[in-house]
Amino acid sequence: MSETAVPPHKPTIELLTRNACSLCTTAREVLARVAADVGADWVERDVDADPDLADRYGDRVPVVLLDGREHSYWRVEEQRLRLALEGVRSW
Repeated sequence: MSETAVPPHKPTIELLTRNACSLCTTAREVLARVAADVGADWVERDVDADPDLADRYGDRVPVVLLDGREHSYWRVEEQRLRLALEGVRSW
């Protein structure tokens, strides 16, 4: 009897930002570095382009969402993000 390997879960990573946001620039750099290191893809979304996102997150950008759940806002803690992406959920 052979075992079928289950592929590891590849998280959905979103960075919510807005134009002219210095914290967003820093968060983008950290997220890009960590995602590249762990082989993860990510997308960036402008909260001002989506009224629902603006209502929900507008005053707290940047926001990192992992699998649709809020992981962090304002600042991205690199080690915490790495642990979350490795499956150690600290959020």
